[in-house]
Amino acid sequence: MTLQWTAVALFLYAEIVVNLLLCIPFISPKRWRSVFRWRIWSWLSPYWNKCFFAMIMALIILFLDAVREVQKYSGPEPMQDAKVNPNVYDHVHMKLFRSQRNLYICGFSLFLWLIMRRVVTLLNQAADALEDRAGLQAQVDRAVKAAKQHQDDSLMLKQAVLDGEKSVSATKQQMKLEAEKLAGQLKASEDAVKKSQAEVEAMRRQAKGLAHEYDRLLSEHHQLQNLQSTEDKKGQ
Repeated sequence: MTLQWTAVALFLYAEIVVNLLLCIPFISPKRWRSVFRWRIWSWLSPYWNKCFFAMIMALIILFLDAVREVQKYSGPEPMQDAKVNPNVYDHVHMKLFRSQRNLYICGFSLFLWLIMRRVVTLLNQAADALEDRAGLQAQVDRAVKAAKQHQDDSLMLKQAVLDGEKSVSATKQQMKLEAEKLAGQLKASEDAVKKSQAEVEAMRRQAKGLAHEYDRLLSEHHQLQNLQSTEDKKGQ
């Protein structure tokens, strides 16, 4: 294996290891994002896109070269030469095997390089989604707490209104009883006043009768006095 394909193979093994690490289930996306925020990545971030696209271009060139080599050694001319000379036949098949191997190595390297970038992007998005969900959950908890508080306040207000209505009803009932009692007392007072007025009227009539009787008796007394005076005069 030449130096370039050895480097591609090592790059493929490194990609496999990194992708396996990124896919470990017990490492949360938040933890990976904290790793992605290390200072070294901030230093490399201006060159990251250039490096990414440069590696893609290099892998594409190597992939096309591997495809060319596969087509070269799988064509009809090398096979015809291989049929004539058995040593050439083994050499052609060895070259074809190496070309196919290089094709697979380069293809998987290119594929895993794109997958790795996509996985890193998805991990960052998942971390953002988790933070958003945590923020939304906190907002929902606050909203539920506020709704519960409002519900408790509403129940307390409703209970206070019911208590007030009961108190007003009891006050109305008490006032009604007091009004009925006062009405009864007023009626008794009116009856007493009517009775007193009737007694006063009877006493007035009685006094008037007594006055007439007194006047009559006084008149009779004067008449008796006049009659006695007359008789005294006649006796003298």
